[in-house]
This record gives sequence, structure tokens and C-alpha cells, in this order.
Amino acid sequence: MNRLEVCLSPELIHLYDLEGKVVVIVDILRATSCMTAGIGSGVKAIHPVASLDECAELMKQGYIGAAERGGQQVEGFDIGNSPFSYMEVGTTGKKIAVTTTNGTVAITKSKTADEVIIGSFLNISAVSDYVKKADKDLIIHCAGWKGRVNLEDTLFAGALTDLLKNEFALECDSALASLAVYEEARPDMMGFLEQSSHVRRLKRLNIEKDIEFCLRKDEFAVVPVLKGDEIFKA
Repeated sequence: MNRLEVCLSPELIHLYDLEGKVVVIVDILRATSCMTAGIGSGVKAIHPVASLDECAELMKQGYIGAAERGGQQVEGFDIGNSPFSYMEVGTTGKKIAVTTTNGTVAITKSKTADEVIIGSFLNISAVSDYVKKADKDLIIHCAGWKGRVNLEDTLFAGALTDLLKNEFALECDSALASLAVYEEARPDMMGFLEQSSHVRRLKRLNIEKDIEFCLRKDEFAVVPVLKGDEIFKA
């Protein structure tokens, strides 16, 4: 039986052997939710980069520039980190260059894995089906917040673990902890996250609509996959 592990922060990913494994990147609020929404709405490809300068250079090549720092859109870029921006008609068929506080860091640190895919509540069933068929060990890599563990990504890790617990061996305490968090939160995920640090941070920016959307399950039946430096629909 293949193994399932959960890495709760990019600061811990060096402790995991990624070779030959599938890594699911999760940054629920909001990078991987944006990527899922974009690919599911017809965006051709998404190019994650670590820095604002790299993102700006790709804009010169015709990419839509998506840049976020501290939860807010960075001045001078086309869009920020809202899934609704990624679903706009103007993004269909286009490529987006994206840099965010947390999600793009987790992607960069996972590139030595056999496959890197993008997970969110918006495509959780499609991700579950994909990793079952891949028939490889799995690591769920939570982007967290500036290196720290956060509740919403841990909640997703538990939800995906719940879907996979009969097909994968759970030999990792963080997987068991994530599952326990999800089982507690399942009846009212939004209510459970009300006091989490990132939800409170985003609410101060008046984007409750984004938070509620990012907690919806199975809005899209797509699995975004990293191929080279860009993310495409599998």
C-alpha cells in the first residue's frame, strides 16, 4: 500500500524524500484555489515564480501578471490573488504569471517530486481520483503562512486524507492530526476557521466572498499539473 504524508509547512519539506512521489500543493487562501479556478475556467497555463521581478519580466512577454503580498494585490500588476480574477473572460486562453506570499514558495520547493499537482477544495474529488490512479506515495504539502503552519491548509490536508484513507497507509502523525482537524471542522468549515489568523487577516481586507468560495467543494473537475515551469490542465 502506498503511503500518505502531510508536510504542514514549506519550512519542513526538506525533511521529506520527494523522489518518485506525487506532491499535492495546497494554499487554500488563496493561491491554489486561484490556480484551480483559472485552469478550470480556460486559462491556458500558469507560471508560478518566487519574485515580483520575475513576474514583471513575464508580463513583458505577454503574460497576465498576478502578484500578491500580505493578502493584497501588488501595485503595477494586472490582478491579485482572488479566484474571481482568474475566472474572468479576459483570462481565457491566456497565460498567467503569478507570485504569492506562500503558494509559489511551496511549489518551488517541491519540484524534485515525480509529479506536482495543485489541490484545493474546489477540485478535491478530482485530485483524489488522480492520485489514486497515479499509484505512488503521496505528500500533501501545505503552503502555510510565511513558514508557519496555518489552519485552512491543514483542514484541506485532512479532507483529502479522509478521501484517501482506505487506499493509503497513514504512517505520518501530521496526516493523522490533519484528519482529526477535518473531522472536527466538517459540519461547519467556515465557522471553524472564523478565528484562524489568515481568515481574520483577509476579513480586514473585506474579501469574505473569496474565503467562502475557496471552501466550496468540487466546483471544478480539473487537476492542474506542473510541467516544467508552468501549470497546465492534466
